[in-house]
Amino acid sequence: MKTWIKRAAIGMGALFGLAGLAVATALHVGEQTRTRVIRVEVAALDLDNSPATLDRGRYLFNSRGCADCHGARGAGRTIIDGDGMLVVAPNITGGANGVVKDYDAGDWLRVLRHGVKPDGRPVQIMPSEDWNRMSDEDAVALISYARQLPPVAGVAARIETPLPFKLMYGLGVIQDAAAKIDHTLPPEPAVTPAVSVQHGMYVANMCMGCHGANLSGGKIAGGPPSWPAAANLTPGPGSVLPRYPDAASFRDMMRSGLRPDGSRVDPAMPFAALRNLNDTDLDAMYHYFQSLPPRATGLRP
Repeated sequence: MKTWIKRAAIGMGALFGLAGLAVATALHVGEQTRTRVIRVEVAALDLDNSPATLDRGRYLFNSRGCADCHGARGAGRTIIDGDGMLVVAPNITGGANGVVKDYDAGDWLRVLRHGVKPDGRPVQIMPSEDWNRMSDEDAVALISYARQLPPVAGVAARIETPLPFKLMYGLGVIQDAAAKIDHTLPPEPAVTPAVSVQHGMYVANMCMGCHGANLSGGKIAGGPPSWPAAANLTPGPGSVLPRYPDAASFRDMMRSGLRPDGSRVDPAMPFAALRNLNDTDLDAMYHYFQSLPPRATGLRP
């Protein structure tokens, strides 16, 4: 009996030792991943402070999620605080705690499209995959607008993640944006805003970070446990599209956060940004979603 107990204790000790080694290895790999250097060359863009360009940039800043994370003035704000996670988006003005004081146009573009900081390290939490396909014209407008924001004192950026997040990041289950992006792809050509499938596809790039590259939805990797699975935006099994019989009903939901039956969509959806999308962008998105090949919910590439 004593021999059996001794052997069991040795076996349990070995298992705990192996588990500890696996955890330590995943944490080490995660730290190496977080601090890796990514070399991305970006084309030079001529910024433009003309009224029309800044007006377009303001629209993109408010409707594509920039203001939702960094605040209307760009001073930064807390975007996640719960489930063991704390994410404070940085101040992107030239004021106190600002991170962009020494950014040139290329640095802005590298962060925006590629999720890569000026020193080559990845931005750990930023959905740059949503903006990787942004046209040069819109990138110029957005960056030009952000660069001219008046300096304001803001909060210092902070990212604190729980152990499960760190382990999944080390194992590659959770990826930063730079790992998801094909950095060799050229930007999208400019698309004339219109209620068209082509324009809807361009606008819907902003949905990929949560709903997946093929927009079939499913669990959002890296999100807090309290976040629900993202909806299936294709016409496949489990799709939410049947809830919205026309573009007007879809448009109303995106602005109010309420479905046609009066039920509320989970506030994890960034309605503070989505409600600023104009009718053309929203109607084009609706028609694009209707045109997608049907995919089962959560069937991501």
